[in-house]
Amino acid sequence: MQSARTAQQHGMKALGFGVVGLMVYAVMIFGTLAHLEAISGYRPFDMRPFGYTYSDADQLLAGLGPNGRAYYLTRQIPLDLFYPALLALTLVSTLRWLEQRLPHRRWVRIGIATAISAAACDYAENLGVVAMILTWPDLPSHLVGSASIASTAKSALTTLAAVLVLGLGVIALRRPALS
Repeated sequence: MQSARTAQQHGMKALGFGVVGLMVYAVMIFGTLAHLEAISGYRPFDMRPFGYTYSDADQLLAGLGPNGRAYYLTRQIPLDLFYPALLALTLVSTLRWLEQRLPHRRWVRIGIATAISAAACDYAENLGVVAMILTWPDLPSHLVGSASIASTAKSALTTLAAVLVLGLGVIALRRPALS
């Protein structure tokens, strides 16, 4: 059982991580990812929640050209090294903040595991994207398949983690704090 002060600290951490995470996300969505889509004519890997085929990956990488591929490696990927951790820290801190008002901690633990798993899949996706860029045009099909699975898993787990946070938030905020 955590104290009210500890819960408040988790709430402040959630807010801080969330604000920084939103800033990084905005830079990616309106900056790097928008630029990559504009120069290639295709949605970047990061914006394909249902994955992609070998043909999709090949077309994107060809459409980016050498400068676009370099931009992906030097601008988008570095930003996307921060974002998964910031999102996971936001979700975990929010769950820990809500925990004081929940009678069953099991769903908090499930939410935390889901948020961390989503971040791990995002990092696996990033590694796959880097490997695809570095091996293109000799793109191994198993690499594309693995990166696509990581993208799909990241999207599904992130959605599940967010739904758990929202659902537990509704439950927690309707209850008085447990002592």
